[in-house]
Amino acid sequence: MTTRFVKRAYEKFGLPPGTIVHVGEKRAETVNITVIDYDKDHLQIKRVSDIEEVFPFRDSPTVTWINIDGIHDATIIERLGTHFNIHPLVLEDILHTTQRPKVEDFENYIYIVLRMFYLQDKTNEREVDTEIISEQVSLILGTNFVISFQEAGGDTFDPVRTRIKNSKGRIKELGADYLAYALIDSIVDNYFVILEKLGERIEILEDELLDEPTPDTLEELHELKNEMIFLRKSAWPLREVSNSLLRLESGLITKFTQTYIKDVYDHTIQIIDTIETYRDMLSGMMDIYLSSVSNRMNEVMKILTIIATIFIPLTFLAGVYGMNFQYMPELSWKWGYPVLWCIMITIGLFMFSFFRKKKWL
Repeated sequence: MTTRFVKRAYEKFGLPPGTIVHVGEKRAETVNITVIDYDKDHLQIKRVSDIEEVFPFRDSPTVTWINIDGIHDATIIERLGTHFNIHPLVLEDILHTTQRPKVEDFENYIYIVLRMFYLQDKTNEREVDTEIISEQVSLILGTNFVISFQEAGGDTFDPVRTRIKNSKGRIKELGADYLAYALIDSIVDNYFVILEKLGERIEILEDELLDEPTPDTLEELHELKNEMIFLRKSAWPLREVSNSLLRLESGLITKFTQTYIKDVYDHTIQIIDTIETYRDMLSGMMDIYLSSVSNRMNEVMKILTIIATIFIPLTFLAGVYGMNFQYMPELSWKWGYPVLWCIMITIGLFMFSFFRKKKWL
């Protein structure tokens, strides 16, 4: 996951509040609009090509889920907002893809911003790996409809779609507030999948740190720390979002659905605890890396020091008998050369044995 903590927003400089301008990366080539309209005995799923086709669903007695993939086309968002009476500041936040997760209660609808994470296959030159994708999701909860705005086509909502199609659970018997809860719950539950993936990477990295750390290990560790910081930045406000939904005195959310939102709040606490645990582990792993590198350097220096220490007396003897004085008794002695070799080998073996006895080797 390539994390950018600061994104350019110069497109909005100097413009009045509520100006509808897309800020962020264009992640979809075209805007895809999908409508799922249902009740207990009815289900209609269709993809529309013109935003005006969704307008009749605003006053439909059934529950309608309007999903928009691709928010770079400000014209479509503006036309939708005009028909559904969405405040211009909300439309501005939808198009500004660096929003902090939050909840805003308006008279006729509730605006919810979340950060969604999911896994996507990434093909390298040598192998196929998974990449963590992050994008902003905005939800508009109305009386009988939910509008979701996504930056790209991938999401974590397939289980919700399957439950609606197969009429599993209570989702088709309940209102739009339960549908909004199901979407939020799907996003939150996928945090556990991401954390499990990061946990596996942390375990592998920990083994590398203990065996043979390399500069690539440090790079991976740094990348994991950045990803954990970004996850923490997205997860902490989730607690405020779920807590705000529980406190809202709005007729759009029933007490029945609030019971399920409490479960989302509990999951959010678990996610935050896991993230904090991983952050502590990564901080400790950085210390382990520095200690491992330092220990390896100490081992190398110890070996070099022992080798130098062994050769110091041998170098001394070689230096003495390498002098070109005429009157050196041993120079004319027949056994001088082999005896000197025996002395040098004996000194070397003695020092080596001494170091082994001291467990320095």
